[in-house]
Amino acid sequence: MGIVVFYFFHALHLEDPYEEVIAGPLWAPQQVTQSLFYFYAFAYAVTCGLCVWEGGRLKRDGVWTLAPGRSRFRVAADTLAPAVCAGWLVLGLPVVMRLIETRLIPTPQALAPLLLGMGLVVAWAVIGCALGQFTPRLISAPLSAVLVYYLITQTGQVDPVWLRHVSGAPDTSLDFGEQYRALTLLVPFLFTGAVASAVAVWWLPARRAVRHGTRAVAGVAAAVVMVLCAHTASGWGYGNGPISAGHAPGLCTGSAPRVCVAATGGAQDRLDEVHGEISRSITALREAGVNVAVPRTVSDSLLTGRHKKRSTQTEWWLPLSHQAGDNGPGMSGVRYGVLLTAVRFPCSFPQSFEADQPVDWVVNHDAAMLWAALVIKADDPYLAWRRGEYGGTFKNADQVLAKVEQRAHNARRLPADQQGAWFHREQQKACRHAQETTR
Repeated sequence: MGIVVFYFFHALHLEDPYEEVIAGPLWAPQQVTQSLFYFYAFAYAVTCGLCVWEGGRLKRDGVWTLAPGRSRFRVAADTLAPAVCAGWLVLGLPVVMRLIETRLIPTPQALAPLLLGMGLVVAWAVIGCALGQFTPRLISAPLSAVLVYYLITQTGQVDPVWLRHVSGAPDTSLDFGEQYRALTLLVPFLFTGAVASAVAVWWLPARRAVRHGTRAVAGVAAAVVMVLCAHTASGWGYGNGPISAGHAPGLCTGSAPRVCVAATGGAQDRLDEVHGEISRSITALREAGVNVAVPRTVSDSLLTGRHKKRSTQTEWWLPLSHQAGDNGPGMSGVRYGVLLTAVRFPCSFPQSFEADQPVDWVVNHDAAMLWAALVIKADDPYLAWRRGEYGGTFKNADQVLAKVEQRAHNARRLPADQQGAWFHREQQKACRHAQETTR
């Protein structure tokens, strides 16, 4: 348990400090999965090694040859219970610590990966006990623990891909709002559980002919189940087991637009402020002359999981929790998201600009965007983004950026009723230069 506690704080907070973890976003299935990632292999290895030792002790003491006052399954269960509890503690302790740390209430879906691990701990206990019946425990107990540990950990680094999906340490990570589909957890459970069930059949107290027939059937059935599991998992790809998304609850407020954020995304306490910033930004752009269609809803892209949805005129998807949360840029980030979604051009532009091509369209395009950013006070994040883009492409990046800033600031000095017309002319120039560049 000391090793588990030490590794919990060392591994789980090596990249994500405590302050960043509790700042959100917080999603119970994701947190449970992260806390178990480092301990699946350790739990299986410890359980197998201990049960090899206990199985060898049963053989040494001649328990199987004693008068059958209790069934072999009952004797095995009583003997292996402490080792199984040890394996369960290895898995349960980091989960409990993580839930206490994040103050999350677990759901049945969140605990599903833990239940998978607990089931496989029992399976490895049965396998270990059987192994202890046929091998010298002084050697096989520590050796089996090491082999099981490396068997589980190394499957995530080798091909074929199905090995990592049947190992019992799920290869698929969860994003916010996601949870495993039943098949993702059922496949590894059946794969190892089939082996354990075939092994347990050897303990049936029956006549020799019946035992041999039952063992043969159990072996064939286990092989069939394992092949089916491997075939199913072979089509999943790397880190791509079946998951379902969109399960995280949201909080909404207002209308025209109605703004929704993730209930545990880290920005739920600032929902009213986020709604105010979005509404003011849209109003400011419209009053300045930008053709902005007011969306019905502005939703937190965190609610969609890993498969992000594209914004439309009536429905926007912005990273509101990321922007307005404790680890984000704040309300300037919210305004920046509005800028990139609201300001549309009547043409399309190259996905990237090359250093040997004319940059006239870039100057006009970015000057128009920077002017709009100045209108809603989102110029700092916009300039930071474009500065990075320029630096990796243009040899004269500073000159290009200076020209963009000069045009945008000059436009802001124009009378208010002329700025909108300038913006539309700048858009048209950008489109004309972009068409000339692509010819």
